[in-house]
Amino acid sequence: MNGRRDIVIEVDELRRRYGEGDGFEAVRGVSFDVAEGELFALLGTNGAGKTSTMEILEGLAEPTAGQVRVFGRDPYAESATVRPRTGVMLQEGGFPSDLTAAEMTRMWAGITSNPGPLDEVLALVDLSHRADVPIRALSGGERRRLDLALAVLGRPAALFLDEPTTGLDPESRRKTWDLVRQLVDDGTTIVLTTHYLEEAEALANRLAIMHRGRIVTCGTPAEVAASHPSTISFEPLQGGALPQLPGVTVTTAAKRVVLHTQALQDTLTELLTWANTYGLKLENLHARSASIEEAFLAVAATDHEISEEVPA
Repeated sequence: MNGRRDIVIEVDELRRRYGEGDGFEAVRGVSFDVAEGELFALLGTNGAGKTSTMEILEGLAEPTAGQVRVFGRDPYAESATVRPRTGVMLQEGGFPSDLTAAEMTRMWAGITSNPGPLDEVLALVDLSHRADVPIRALSGGERRRLDLALAVLGRPAALFLDEPTTGLDPESRRKTWDLVRQLVDDGTTIVLTTHYLEEAEALANRLAIMHRGRIVTCGTPAEVAASHPSTISFEPLQGGALPQLPGVTVTTAAKRVVLHTQALQDTLTELLTWANTYGLKLENLHARSASIEEAFLAVAATDHEISEEVPA
């Protein structure tokens, strides 16, 4: 993939186990790579292994098995070489509550390679007017924006964002998206985890959906969405059977008829033509294109054991 761009992050059959012997295996053979200037999003149900994977990429933990390389280096064993070129935004910063936002930024700059101007970084995340406010008095969303400011303070070549917009209001979330897009445009390589499917669809060049420690599906947002059918739903017809619709699967859910199709427009046209011909009214008709949400929900509903084979 991305033959014209260098691969910055390589993950090959990564495994992470907690505890000795038969302890819990949170990551179970994950493989993917991320090219320079690409945003790769990791999605998944709670406990899918996203954060466990991210901690290894960030150099905060050692893999149980498999291999991870960031800039061609082991981020854990060679952290002194890798870390100056990376930025990390954890799910929770855990900063001293008595420091102000400006004091925390100055302190962070003291341990950051090549930090940018502090006032510019705070302005970037719209915290200039709150620079002298103690962290304990910042709102949850403001603390998340401070986390992001510190993650980008060293102008990293690779950036790891773990749930970056949790707790943000819609306006702040959009501003954060704009900042992330600008970083990607400037050539930053980003790995993002998020519970907001809209966020992944808006930002990611490629994404993967994890479940029970494995990647179930991976590709561009359009490819992942297209891996699951579009749907047409309506209330059951009284005294009439549906026409034969090629390539369509019919199910019932919550007293509604649901048609699953890979050709939404063609199927909807045939259905409405048939209904008009026979004077039938399809009550509460809804048509929904294939989406990442549909793909995600299908993965989340999977109860059976997932194959060891990892999608390409």
